[in-house]
Amino acid sequence: MAGQLGAEQGDSDPSRQSAKPSAVRRWGLAAALLTGFAAFFVFDLGRFVSLSALAGNCEALEAWVDANPVLSRGAYTGVYFLAIAFSLPVGVVLTVAGGVVFGLFEGTILTVLSATAGAFAVFLAARSAIGDSLRRRAGPFVARLEAGFRENALSYLLVLRLVPLFPFWLVNIVPALLGVPTRTYVLGTLLGIIPGTFVFVSVGNGLETLIDQGKMPGLEVFLQPAVLIPLAGLTVLSLVPVVFKRLRGRGGEQSNQ
Repeated sequence: MAGQLGAEQGDSDPSRQSAKPSAVRRWGLAAALLTGFAAFFVFDLGRFVSLSALAGNCEALEAWVDANPVLSRGAYTGVYFLAIAFSLPVGVVLTVAGGVVFGLFEGTILTVLSATAGAFAVFLAARSAIGDSLRRRAGPFVARLEAGFRENALSYLLVLRLVPLFPFWLVNIVPALLGVPTRTYVLGTLLGIIPGTFVFVSVGNGLETLIDQGKMPGLEVFLQPAVLIPLAGLTVLSLVPVVFKRLRGRGGEQSNQ
């Protein structure tokens, strides 16, 4: 009788009941994203996403888009969102595809919005699952880095988004681990990926012409000066607030001395 009473009290313990949904909320999204990532490689879905496959199906894709204007745009944004949320290595091909079937400006808009939403899903998963625990264990170095991000988070994010020095998925996760505010993360991602997206979409917009000429563009097209120079200029501009704050801080210290 006493054992049954204890069991009933244990089952009705609000702290135990709240622990289960809390764990689901904390790890559920991260588990779902990791499952999607694994499924992509287990089922070898990457064979359907390549520049050669895109080149061979340009006409069919354009015909399908013309026949299904709403469905095609919903499908593109949904697939792109999942690709970014699952951190799949197909972003370049999908972005080029957006330029092929939707044109320069609409392709850029759809891609930027989809990529931002997918990146936000990764940000939420990282922050809810491992953000706090990792920051507590990381030590003073990460604490200093976190302080710098909080001071100039938007400028740092713009640099990371404008210059593809690090994988897109990594830039999605790191700000979450360093305590970057959600609004700053979304704004920095949205603005920071516009120039690069525009460049990749523009390549896709001219892909059909190149195919008609018997040419197939490779990734080396993105290393051309006409592409790199504008991105470098935007990167320098995004660093101006950081440099200005540091110079102003040094000037204040010297005046106090």
